[in-house]
Amino acid sequence: MKTTIFKNIKAIAFDADDTMWINEPYFQQIESKFCKLLEDFATHHAISQELLKTEIQNLSIYGYGVKGYMLSMIEAAMNISNKTISMDVIERAIEYGKDMLSKPVELIDDIEQVLVQLKTKYKIVVATKGDLLDQEQKLKRSGLENHFHHIEVMSDKKEEDYKKLIKHLDILPSEFLMIGNSLKSDVLPVLALGGHAIHIPFHTTWEHEKIHHQVEHDNFMSLNKISEIMDFL
Repeated sequence: MKTTIFKNIKAIAFDADDTMWINEPYFQQIESKFCKLLEDFATHHAISQELLKTEIQNLSIYGYGVKGYMLSMIEAAMNISNKTISMDVIERAIEYGKDMLSKPVELIDDIEQVLVQLKTKYKIVVATKGDLLDQEQKLKRSGLENHFHHIEVMSDKKEEDYKKLIKHLDILPSEFLMIGNSLKSDVLPVLALGGHAIHIPFHTTWEHEKIHHQVEHDNFMSLNKISEIMDFL
C-alpha cells in the first residue's frame, strides 16, 4: 500500500514550461546569440545582466513569454549601444523570437504516461504563466491537450492567482496539488495557501525564478523526475 501525504487531493495542477516540456534552454540559446551580436559594445556577462535587468523591469508591462523577451532584447540592445545599434540587430532579435515561437514542443520524459494514469482519479489542470496565445499553441503542438480538465494561463503565479484557480475548481486549498519546476512560482505560493506542492527540478532555471533557501513543509515534496510522483498518488 502506498504511503502518501496527498490522500485528500482532488485536483492536480501541472506547470508547463520545463515541467511538461523543455523551455528554458531555448531562451539560453537565444541569449548566447544575442550576446554575440553585441560583443563589440560589452562583455557577454555585462550584456546578459543588462538583458535580465530589462526583462524584470518589463514584467509588469509585457508579462512573461517570448514576445516580452523580444521587446526586452531590443530595449537592452539600445541601452548597451547608447542607441547606436543597427537595424540588423533589431531584425535579428525579432527573428530569434519568431523562431522560438515556432519551435517543435519537446516533451519531458514520461509526462504523457503520468497524465494518462492520473486523469482517471483526479481533475488534471494546466497552471502556467506566460503569453496566452503562445502557451495555447504549445499545448496543442504537445499533443497533451486532451488530458486536462482545465487550462489556466496566468499572468503571474502569486497567492491571489492560485486562490482564483482553486475557487474556479470548486475545491479547498488542502485538496489542491501543484507540480512544477519552480520553487518560487509553483511551490511557495501554494504552500502559503494551505495547498500541497511537488517540486521536480529542471537542470537549468531562469535567474528570476531562483530562491536561495531550503523549503521545509509538511505539504511539500521534492522528487527527481516526473514519473516518481506515481509512487505517492
